[in-house]
This record gives sequence, C-alpha cells and structure tokens, in this order.
Amino acid sequence: MSRLLSRLRPGQFPGFTGRCSLFSGSQGSASHWSKVVSDAEKIVGYPTSFMSLRCLLSDELSNIAMQVRKLVGTRHPLLNTARSFVADSRNNLQMRGLVVLLMSKAAGPSKTADIPLQHDMVSGIYSSQRGLAEITELIHTAFLVHRGIVNIRELKACDGPMKDMQFGNKMAILSGDFLLANACTGLAQLQNTKVVELVSSAIGDLVQGIYYENSNLSEENNITDDIGISTWKEQIFLSHGALLAKSCKAAMELANHDSLLQTMAYRYGEHMSLSHKLSSDLLPFVKEKSAGPSPFSFNSAPVVLHQEFVGREAWIHQIEEARLKGSMVDFTKLEEAIKAGKGVTAAIDLCRYHGNKALEALKGFPPSEAKSALENIVYAVTRFS
Repeated sequence: MSRLLSRLRPGQFPGFTGRCSLFSGSQGSASHWSKVVSDAEKIVGYPTSFMSLRCLLSDELSNIAMQVRKLVGTRHPLLNTARSFVADSRNNLQMRGLVVLLMSKAAGPSKTADIPLQHDMVSGIYSSQRGLAEITELIHTAFLVHRGIVNIRELKACDGPMKDMQFGNKMAILSGDFLLANACTGLAQLQNTKVVELVSSAIGDLVQGIYYENSNLSEENNITDDIGISTWKEQIFLSHGALLAKSCKAAMELANHDSLLQTMAYRYGEHMSLSHKLSSDLLPFVKEKSAGPSPFSFNSAPVVLHQEFVGREAWIHQIEEARLKGSMVDFTKLEEAIKAGKGVTAAIDLCRYHGNKALEALKGFPPSEAKSALENIVYAVTRFS
C-alpha cells in the first residue's frame, strides 16, 4: 500500500493540501478507533455508544426484541442490525450523536444566550443539545432497522422459512417506525421551529438517498448503472451526510450561535461524513493481504473512480473476465484489476481531501478538548498504510 501512497499528488482534487503528515500512519485499528471514541466520550460526559439505550430498553421495544428472537437460525438482516446495537464495528459505531455533542461543547455557550439557558448546561453542553444528539441517533437507528427489510421474491431456501422472513420484515417495519416516532416526539419537545425544519429535511434526504441506493443496487453482482464520482457524492451526502451535517447546524441553532458558526458546523458534518464513507469503501482494498478477499460494492467509491479512469467498456470487460460459473464474481481477480488502476489512490486522495475540509471548518472554533477530539476523529478515519 505504501507504493500506492507514493503516487498521490497534491492538487489531484481541488482544495487538497497534501498535508500527508496529518494522516500518516497505519490504517486505524479497532483499538485505536475505540481509544479515540473513548477519549471523546469522557469529554462530553457519558458513553454515547448507548445514547439510544433509554428507548431501546422501553417496554414497547423490549416486546419487539423478544419477538425478533424468533428469527434466530435464519439469515434475516434484522438479526445483524440488532447485534450491532450491542457490539458496533468501526464503521457502524454510533458516532453521529457523539459528534453533535462534541460540536456543541466546542462552540460553547453563545454570548446572546438567555441566562436561564446558561443554567441548563452540564459539562458545557445544553440539555437541549443532548436531546438533539439522542434524536440524531434514534433517526439513524430507525433507518438502519428499516434497511433490514428483504425482498421476499429474491429469497433462497437457505435464508430460512418464508413465514419467518415475512415476520422479520414486519418487525423491521414496526420497530423502525417506533424509533422514528420517538425521535419525532423528542424533536417537537425541543420547541425550536428552525431545528425541527432542519432535522425533518434531513429525514427527507435520508429517504431520497436510500431510494437512489436501492435503484442502483445490483442483483447477484450484475453490472450497476454508470455513475460518476460527482453523482456518487451527491447520493452519499443524502444517505450518509445530511443527517450529521444538519444535526451539527441544529446544535448551533439551539445555543443561538450566529450563522457563520452554524455554517462551519454544517461543513464539518458534511465533509466528515463523506470522508468516513470513503474510508469505509476503501477497507476491502487496503486491508492486510493475510485477511483474504472481501466482497465489495460495485457502487463503492474506489470502483466508481476506477470505472471513470478506465472507461465503461473496459470496466464491463474486467467484470466479465472475473465472472465465474453462473452469475458469481471472482472478487480476488476483480480486486487486483482495481488495485492496478488509479481508483484506489484517487479514493484515498479524495478521503483526505474531505478530511482536510472538515479540519478547515473547525478553524472558527476556539481551542478546546472537544475541538481536538473532533480533529482526532478525522485523523482516525483518514489513516491509511
């Protein structure tokens, strides 16, 4: 991978400063990421990994959880979603609420805030901002649960009995709706129309982004639509970035901060989300060789960029060359073809570009532990070896 990094050139993407020293080092391991998050949680006052725990332990959702146990032994994706609430991986970790709290503390109290509001602070964060962070996590969790709905027509016998899979779909819809309803109730309790408008629009963006994802989803590794990296970024912002960006801006609104600081908070959330998704898409291509081949999405950033460099016809030819019997694809062979091109290095370059843009957005915030934690999150996401 060091050979790939040596080919990176500042200026490949406008705004990329080439500050490789900020992002040098090995790919952030699970232990390193956990330390970054643990340190950040100490700053905001409590573990945000369990931010939605109050809702998840409610009687209503506990009853749903008991019903979900019936899916054990099947391949319904709702089971994996439920497991992720207990043991989150590096890319599923509930970081959105944590970022909202860190952003709130980094900005501090507004000079124009009312005195009663000032007394409502704990660890430098208003209670309304903590409520917003929980709402952000609930919305994200609700959509994760809703994504656990499977297409009954595409099921195979090994996935599980048809009645169990249909039951799992019902549970995914009901539990996702329950979480979303709780989030909307909490949003109304904030009693701030601008915040309600911001977060509501983020929910609309999520729906639109997931629609695009589903429309581009391939069946059994068939060739996906020809989308460029600009379209990819637009769609990823809707499905991954809008909620964090608008929640960060809403946190500034709750503290009566001016429009400039609100814009900076929004930009951090926007670029941080894109950088995080790029890092996630890159994992199959920058992992250790001993880890073995990993299936990857044909709509992931390195693949989209690779297709832009080699051309649509050449990409289709590479897929056909890697195709095994039937519709299966030899991901090892296809991965080698992508690594031999410029898609991976361009994705690393773009990841660092958005990381730098996120860091630039923090320049308007005063020095603090919270600001440093926000910077460390960027560093952890954009580390490659």
